[in-house]
Amino acid sequence: MKNINQRLIHPTALALAICLWLPAAAQSADPSPDAVANQQGQAQAQAQANPQIEQQRQEAEQQAQKTLDKDAVAAITETQNAVKALQQSKTDEALAAIERATGKINILLARNPATGLIPVEATVHVIDTAPLDKKAIKAIAKAAEKAVDDKDFPGARVLLQNLISEIRVRTYNLPLATYPIALKEAARLIDQKKPDEAKGILRVALNTLAVVDRVTPLPLVIAEAAITEAQAQRDKDKEAAQRHLAVARSELDRAKELGYAGNDPEYGTLSQAISDVESQIKGNQDSRSAFARLKERVSSFFKRQSESQKRAEVASK
Repeated sequence: MKNINQRLIHPTALALAICLWLPAAAQSADPSPDAVANQQGQAQAQAQANPQIEQQRQEAEQQAQKTLDKDAVAAITETQNAVKALQQSKTDEALAAIERATGKINILLARNPATGLIPVEATVHVIDTAPLDKKAIKAIAKAAEKAVDDKDFPGARVLLQNLISEIRVRTYNLPLATYPIALKEAARLIDQKKPDEAKGILRVALNTLAVVDRVTPLPLVIAEAAITEAQAQRDKDKEAAQRHLAVARSELDRAKELGYAGNDPEYGTLSQAISDVESQIKGNQDSRSAFARLKERVSSFFKRQSESQKRAEVASK
């Protein structure tokens, strides 16, 4: 199986596709000084958050590695051995490999009677193709919505690729409900002197795995880092603390516009919590408890978003 890997995708990768889709007016950024300063602050915050992003990526790698099941990986390896044996017309070796694979599957079934999917491979990618400007995000989303309405799904997929800012952990899972059936059917076909049909069944089983995605939105990582920095600056440089809080609010808004649980009411609660902290800083009040509440809320929301899963029933690898 392939090792866990990571990849960083930059926004320029799909810039041409966006230019082809979006009207010129929609692409233009807000030229106001406040908007420019806000985007500069976001860009700086993203650069400062790189260590936290890398830490999150490494933790995601470690956790994904721990979920992989050795018996499931062995079952797939033996299935691959069976295919190779059939290609060499070694039916006895193919049957022996299928028998070993079936033995591993039986162990999995006994150990996981209520679990339908067993992780056998994982990839970890850092993907950041989304613009900083919320107006640009909305323009892309509107264009993608129009493409869907026009049933131009390829065009919509291209556009939606530009609304991604996340650490994505993708696991490929062996489906216990169907994989044993494929092994049994392949063995039956071999007994019936139909090696080509058996080989086809095994290849389909190998190439059809259930996919589960777990994502950590990068804007939430950046917002959390900005709040931590604001807390560190609150007594030394109040203006700097306010700027970091403004970045945190912008990143939370950006996460919402990018569709990371965009309808979750917690976004409004977090925005209000940031406003409370800002008011206390401006009023020279003790903001320690307000910061503690804000960080607890952000951390809880961050965890909830990172633990959510998106599943595709089957996916050909």
